[in-house]
Amino acid sequence: MVKVGAALLLAAGMTGLLAGSARAQGGSPLADAQRLFYISRFEDAATAAQELLKAEPGNLAAWELRTSALHFHLRKMIGDGKDKKAAFAACAECPRVLAIFFDDVNAGRAAARVRLEPNPADEEAQFFLGKIDLSYLWLQLSTLDRKTGWSEYWEAKRLLEAILAKNPSHVRARVARAWMDYIVGSRVPWGTRWVMGGGSKSRGLKMVREAADAASDYFTKVEAQFALWEMLAREGRREQALVVAKELLAKFPENRDLTRFVENSGKTPPS
Repeated sequence: MVKVGAALLLAAGMTGLLAGSARAQGGSPLADAQRLFYISRFEDAATAAQELLKAEPGNLAAWELRTSALHFHLRKMIGDGKDKKAAFAACAECPRVLAIFFDDVNAGRAAARVRLEPNPADEEAQFFLGKIDLSYLWLQLSTLDRKTGWSEYWEAKRLLEAILAKNPSHVRARVARAWMDYIVGSRVPWGTRWVMGGGSKSRGLKMVREAADAASDYFTKVEAQFALWEMLAREGRREQALVVAKELLAKFPENRDLTRFVENSGKTPPS
């Protein structure tokens, strides 16, 4: 009986651990859509977020996820080549996805502004408005290599810096602000960067590394780790990026981009 009782207790404990893990990683339509995003199924993540918005048109988290997913879907179709304009022109599906992205960015920002009208200090609405602005800026400057999005830059900068002034431990705001620094620091000429109040790849990388090390909930931690992985990979710091990629791959084994990166990191580069 003692052995049976111990076995039952162990089984109950394992069930509790698994249930806790499931709650951390999923268990809601939004979390399921987030997981699709982090296994690089961006089109499916955008569709899942759209389903959420049909029931809750004011769900700012769903708007932020949908616009991010549409951006990354478009980024994947365009590819990593240097000539973004030529890649976009050669992509038959890209103009349609871009038009949907623009429509949804406008709709998401409008939903955030409606929520901010009665309470301009609503930190969550401020964050999501700034984050949607960042998706627009990131797409224009980096994904499409277009030098536009300045009004979105200034609004996002103001909102995110106001949040961090009041709440320095807001990890998602720190990650978003780090991306702004990194993108502007890598895609904007120095003179324009100076007028825009600066931009620094090194500062962005430092900030996102600190965010990845900070205590946070499951998907906030994951967002910071993915940002750190991508920045390190862009900077050619493959050994450091590989450490982060392996940690993420343990969480998202279905992610083929992570799998390819880990596999290719073990190969000797051509001379």
